[in-house]
Amino acid sequence: MVGQFRDLVADADREHDPAVTRLLPDAYPDDAAASREFRRLTGADMLDRRAEDAGIVLNTLGMDGGDLDPESDPDTTITVALGETEARAWMRTLSAVRLVLATRLGIQDDDRHIPGDARFGIYDWIGYRLDGLVTALDRNLDHPPRA
Repeated sequence: MVGQFRDLVADADREHDPAVTRLLPDAYPDDAAASREFRRLTGADMLDRRAEDAGIVLNTLGMDGGDLDPESDPDTTITVALGETEARAWMRTLSAVRLVLATRLGIQDDDRHIPGDARFGIYDWIGYRLDGLVTALDRNLDHPPRA
């Protein structure tokens, strides 16, 4: 899924996809023309950074063209140790993937999310993983490792 996300934000026609548009902030909510101009000036850099973050996630999973292929053995367990830089890239990527999924599923707010609907399972799972990552980073900030 992260590889598909990287491909989505790296696509030349990415600005025409509503899911990609949702990844770009609306800098001037009361001025549509100014928001369009802001996106025009900053959007490519923002999406390039998202693609770089996705690349970091894939790299930490060993799925960046290396030998590991979890799809060949679905019972493969992958242990991932993240430094602060990698953890922040994971956090940004999981948040962005979740936004793309929300757009694809039509979730604009909590009222549009149907918890019992299986289509929302991966959306909820990513939210769970994101919460765990935030908690771990927060805990690490409160009690930094000793050198």
